[in-house]
Amino acid sequence: MGGSGSKAKGVWPFSGSGGGGDSGNEGNEQSLARLKGSRNATPFVFTRRSSLYYDEDGDLAHEFYEETVVTKNGRKKSKLKRIQKNLIPQGIVKLDHPCIHVDFPIVLCEV
Repeated sequence: MGGSGSKAKGVWPFSGSGGGGDSGNEGNEQSLARLKGSRNATPFVFTRRSSLYYDEDGDLAHEFYEETVVTKNGRKKSKLKRIQKNLIPQGIVKLDHPCIHVDFPIVLCEV
């Protein structure tokens, strides 16, 4: 079930240490140095990749179907055929409200 978190080992955008072992004070200084550097990481996510697609007509949806008529033993039957070609992804979408990143390593609320 579920886990959409990062599977990369040793890469934490929110902490200074990349791997397993911290050496006490040196790790904290490294964290502060990295936070002050140009690679500032924020716990918030402002954009996401959209799951919607445009079709040839410019319509926007998750899935597209076309109705086909199948004749079998003299009977006409309508079926829906899923269209998977000539679809253009919507791309990056700005979120209305920022979300917290999945890999944020701090407990926000403890019950």
